[in-house]
Amino acid sequence: MGEHVIKRVAVIGCGTIGASWAALFLAHGYDVAASEPRPEAEIELRAVVAGLLPTLEPTGPIGQLTFTTDLEACCREADFVQENVVERAAVKIELMARMDAVLRPDVVIASSSSAITVSVMQSACARPGRVVLGHPFNPPHLVPLVELVGGAATEAWALDVAEAFYVGLGKKPIRLRKEIFGHVANRLQAAIFRESIHLLEEGIASVDEIDAAVTEGPGLRWALMGPFLTYHLAGGPSGMRGFMDQFAPMQQRLWSELGQPQLDDAMQSRVIAAVDKAMQQRSMDEIRTQRDRRIRAVLQARATEI
Repeated sequence: MGEHVIKRVAVIGCGTIGASWAALFLAHGYDVAASEPRPEAEIELRAVVAGLLPTLEPTGPIGQLTFTTDLEACCREADFVQENVVERAAVKIELMARMDAVLRPDVVIASSSSAITVSVMQSACARPGRVVLGHPFNPPHLVPLVELVGGAATEAWALDVAEAFYVGLGKKPIRLRKEIFGHVANRLQAAIFRESIHLLEEGIASVDEIDAAVTEGPGLRWALMGPFLTYHLAGGPSGMRGFMDQFAPMQQRLWSELGQPQLDDAMQSRVIAAVDKAMQQRSMDEIRTQRDRRIRAVLQARATEI
């Protein structure tokens, strides 16, 4: 598709994820055209961006932010699109088709979808080859991970353009070899959350204690290395072979005994009540601010040679 010069990014959907993306793009000097059907979303977006930009410590000129409720007008002059609307397949299918109809043929549409596959989202597009998954981890302006994958009709050039763009933002894209509902990181999170709810429901530990079991234990290692490298080290001089020789039976028993909670209405109510009770002394703003501050500290520590 030739040389891709990206100067203007369309951010479609201005909630938590969209606003975070917008701040990151602006901090890297890209102009951002944002769109959402709600006119009042502009005030909310500008307030969030104004709060995030100083924390990103831009070293060059900041891009210009514009807003419109007109989706087509937002997209016409865009060089890249980051979509962040509600997680409903029908909504995304219609939205992708509308954007596809007005964008230049060489413009990539990247979706922040947490679970829906690209093959579904691109199904009504005249040019489905341009649609990719560009799934960030919250908050996108801080967390490096971006999960990148195409659908059945995605063309290789679109993935290459998206990957180069994200790398230029300081991101760490991973390319999935095939589509799967929930991608990679959300599936890993789901496995931990499932067992957390099981432990809570069985009365093994409280919300605070289960969270602490992660943050004060394996979570510290997970900030530095994933499960394969962690267990490779646990195997001693023989690495993963040593781990399997020693711990495979234990792992198999653990897998067989993991819980299978069902998130019915009653279960949801019990989990919500337990979390509300545990967090009643802390506001959402306090929790979010502390999270972002600690993420920055971890990223800084990882970048420092010891």
